[in-house]
Amino acid sequence: MAKKPAAKKTVAKATAKATATEEAVFSNSIKRQAFFWLGALVAVILFMYVFRSILLPFIAGMALAYMLDPVADKLESWGTSRLFATVLILLVFVFLFSLALILLVPVLSHQLSGLIARMPSYITQLQSLIANTESEWLRNLIGEGSANIRENLDEVLQQGAGWLTTLLGSIWNSGKALVDVLSLFVITPIVAFYLLLDWDRMVERVDSWLPRDHKSDLESISSDINKAIAGFVRGQGSVCFILGSFYAVGLTLAGLNFGLLIGMFAGLVSFIPFVGSLIGLVIAVGVALVQFWPDFWWVLLIIIIFAVGQFFEGNILQPKLVGESVGLHPVWLMFSLSAFGVLMGFTGLLIAVPVAAAIGVLVRFALAKYLQSDFYLGHDRKDEPAG
Repeated sequence: MAKKPAAKKTVAKATAKATATEEAVFSNSIKRQAFFWLGALVAVILFMYVFRSILLPFIAGMALAYMLDPVADKLESWGTSRLFATVLILLVFVFLFSLALILLVPVLSHQLSGLIARMPSYITQLQSLIANTESEWLRNLIGEGSANIRENLDEVLQQGAGWLTTLLGSIWNSGKALVDVLSLFVITPIVAFYLLLDWDRMVERVDSWLPRDHKSDLESISSDINKAIAGFVRGQGSVCFILGSFYAVGLTLAGLNFGLLIGMFAGLVSFIPFVGSLIGLVIAVGVALVQFWPDFWWVLLIIIIFAVGQFFEGNILQPKLVGESVGLHPVWLMFSLSAFGVLMGFTGLLIAVPVAAAIGVLVRFALAKYLQSDFYLGHDRKDEPAG
């Protein structure tokens, strides 16, 4: 009879040993996976940093294929072949893009060069308007110290004018260099064509490479990443295009100098929450003050145009086109744009949003796993019933 307790103890020890072995194997597996994915991430970052000077046409082609893939899928669902759909989409896109270049680039180039040339005089006139010692409103607001305001503001605005002129000049030069780069207009359509043609096959091939034990988790992560990127890139891209068109037309009809350039710029940088529209508003109001003062009603009209644009963006465009599924915090988005812009220049700006969206999804997935883990719950509480 004494052998039964001993046998039970032996079985319990064997079970505990087997459990400990399984936990050790699982822990080692997690560590290996963590090191593998971390190493893969480091390798990708190093690759992109080393070859950052030649990646632009390839990343642009990949982005173009990604954005046009739903259109190709829709044409396939109507009975066309993938090859025909790809050729048709790229021909239409190249035609529209070339037409936009022919119609808009000369006008925008002329306005940008004119704005750069007139920027110092604009700054000087704006400074005189704001800090004029004869201004009654300034004396009432500041008092006798208004004379010093002009001197200090003169120095600050002169430095700011030089910096802003240099910045716009560099943007202009880099913009011309970008247009002059033959590879962007030759390699990008070719890359986009082959990626768009083989997109579904590439997705299937990558899916076949996923570890079988973690296939469901990886597919869930990739689906969330795709939703976040698609929601922001396609949705926010549409928002920027609509806002840019609205601002450009509105400011041009209002008679604002360089209205087309300022409006399109304000719409383009609207993908940065609050900052983009604020920069456009400040530039437009500054130009309007110099151009229309003392006729304040025209300045008020410029402000109203931006107010209407912000109303439609916040209440109609963002909810309908972007929605709540993106999950990109404005601060995280601005940090990503700044970081990748410093590291990789214009190419970094192109990949900043997709990478930020992917990292956000991975962080949320890791946090969810952590909240379900023994490390967070503790061994004693893990098996307790919820509630």
